[in-house]
Amino acid sequence: MDEDLANKIAAGEVVEKTMSVVKELVENAIDAKATSIKIELVDSGVKEITVTDDGIGMDDEDAVLCFSRHATSKLKNIDDLFNIESLGFRGEALPSIASVSNTILTTSNGKVGTEVVINGGVIESAKEIDCPKGTKIDVKNLFYNTPVRLKYLKNLYVELANITEYVDKMALSYPNIRFDLINNDKSLLYTDGSGNLLKVISRIYGVDVAKKMIMIDGSNDDYKVTGYISYPEKARSNRSSITTFVNNRLIHNNDLNRVITDAYHTYIPVSKFPIVVLNIEVDPILIDINIHPTKMDIKFSKMDSLKELLNNLITEKLSTKTLIPTVEQKLKEEKKDFSELIAKLSKKDEEKEEDKNNNYSELEEMQLDLDIKEEEVPLYNPNEEEKLYGKDRIKKMYPVGLVFGTYIVAENEDGMFLIDQHAAAERINYEKYLKKMGSHDNYKQDLLVPLKIELSNNDYLILKEKMDKLLALGFEVEEFGLNTILVRSHPYWLPDYALEEAIRKMIDVVISEKDFDSYKFTEKIAITLACKMSIKANDHIEFAAMEDLLDRLRETENPFTCPHGRPTIITFSKYELEKLFMRSMEK
Repeated sequence: MDEDLANKIAAGEVVEKTMSVVKELVENAIDAKATSIKIELVDSGVKEITVTDDGIGMDDEDAVLCFSRHATSKLKNIDDLFNIESLGFRGEALPSIASVSNTILTTSNGKVGTEVVINGGVIESAKEIDCPKGTKIDVKNLFYNTPVRLKYLKNLYVELANITEYVDKMALSYPNIRFDLINNDKSLLYTDGSGNLLKVISRIYGVDVAKKMIMIDGSNDDYKVTGYISYPEKARSNRSSITTFVNNRLIHNNDLNRVITDAYHTYIPVSKFPIVVLNIEVDPILIDINIHPTKMDIKFSKMDSLKELLNNLITEKLSTKTLIPTVEQKLKEEKKDFSELIAKLSKKDEEKEEDKNNNYSELEEMQLDLDIKEEEVPLYNPNEEEKLYGKDRIKKMYPVGLVFGTYIVAENEDGMFLIDQHAAAERINYEKYLKKMGSHDNYKQDLLVPLKIELSNNDYLILKEKMDKLLALGFEVEEFGLNTILVRSHPYWLPDYALEEAIRKMIDVVISEKDFDSYKFTEKIAITLACKMSIKANDHIEFAAMEDLLDRLRETENPFTCPHGRPTIITFSKYELEKLFMRSMEK
C-alpha cells in the first residue's frame, strides 16, 4: 500500500477523537522540554486544534521529516525500546494526524524557522520563516477526508470533556510546566508552572479539596511513590479522579486502581472513590509500555512489590489522621465541577439528539470562571504533618444530649460533634467481631437447649457442602431430619440477646459466599453481625450508654466511619458555630 493509505489506517488507531490529537501534540511538546504549553480549541477541537510550546523546536530538515511514517528522534536502536523514557517513540502520531486534517507546522530551534503546510497527508509547501523558538502545530478540519470517522465523533460536550480531563491530568503530572487550555476564547485551565502540585490540584478540584489532601512519599527496592490522596470525605462517585502516572506518564491500570480503593476499604462507601494523584518512579526496564498505540496501558514486573508499597503507604497515612468531616458555613455558592457539568449536559444532549452547532451555543453559556485567588492555595509543609495514634486521633467527647433518638450531641474544647449512634456502634462491633474471628481461639458456649434451624432444600445442600466453614468458626452442628440442623454450641463472643438471629445471619453468609477468601469471608460476617447486632436509629439510649459508646469508639482503629464507609462523626468547630450565629463577623 502507498504511504498515504498506510497513514490513514494508522490514524484509525492513533487518532480516534479530538483528545487523541491533543494528547499526541502535548506529549511531543513535553518531550521537546517545553516549560509552557498552550492548547487552543475551536468547537471542542472539531474545527481547529492549536498547540504551541516553547520547547527545543526543530531544524528545517526535521520539520519535514517528522511527517514521514515511523520517523522519530526518540529511539536510536532496538535496545532503546526496552528503556523508554520519552512519552512518544513510535513516530506514527504526526503523519497520522496530518493524513486526516489540514495541518500547519511552525517551528524553530533558535537558529532557523520553518513552516510546513500539509493537506490530507500531502506536503503542499515547506519554507523558511521568522518565528520564536519552539513549535506550533495547527490542526484544522479533523477527519474532513474520512467522513465516516467524522460522523462518529461524539458531540461537542463529550469531546471537550475528554480533552479537559486529559489536560487536567497532564498538568497534575507536570506541575513544573505552565498549561493553558482555551476553548472558543474561554479559559478552561491555567497553571503557573511553579512546580507546586497542590496549586494544580486546587485549580482542577478546588481549594476545599486541596486543603483535604494528604501527602504520600515512600519507596522500596523497586519503586518510589509520591503524590497526594484525599481525605475520605472528599470521595467522588466515579474512578476518574484516581490519577496514576508511571515516570510521569499517564496510565490506566485496573490493578493499581483496585489496590488504591481497597486501601480505603470501610473509610468510604463501596460506590465512592477517593481523589488520588500519584506518580510511580521505576527503572524503565521493569515496565513495558509498548503494548497499545495509546501508550496508556502498561505491564509491570514485580507487581506484587508495587501493590504492597501502595497499600502500606495509603493505609498508614489514613490510620494516623483525624478524619472527622467539618460542617462549614458557605459564604458563597460552591463552584461546580466542570467535567461533571459537561457530562450532564452531554447526556441531556444525546437524549435530545440536537445538532452539534446548537449544542455548542448552550455549552458556551455554561462554561465557568475557574480562577482561584493565589492566597487561597494551600502550601504543603511535611514538617507540619501531625501523626496521631489510638485515642489521640479523637479527643474525649462529652455527651450533652440525643437528637431524633439517633444522633448524640457531644462537645469538647475543639467544638461540637454529632455522632450517629448506629454507625458508631457498628464500627465498635465490627472491629470486635473481626478480631475475635481472627484470633482462632476455640472457646465455645454450649447451649442448654440446642437451636433448631430449618432451611430450604437448596440452602441445606449448599450448607452441607460448606459445613467446614461453619465448624471452623467454632460451631458444633449436626443434621436433624429433613433440611434441618441442630446447633449445640457456638462461639462465645456471639451476643446472647440476639443469638438465633446472629447464627442465622452467619449461616446466610456461609451459604451465599461463592469465591471463598478467608479474610473477605470473616470480614463479611463481621460486617453483617455488626449491622444487625448494633443499636438502631430511634433507640433512645441513656446518658451513661452515650458516654460508654463514645469512649469505646475512640479506642477503635478507625473511629471515623462505619464498616460500610458512612461517617460516624461530623463536627462544627466553635468558629463555624460563631459564624452561623454571627458572633464572628468577617470583613
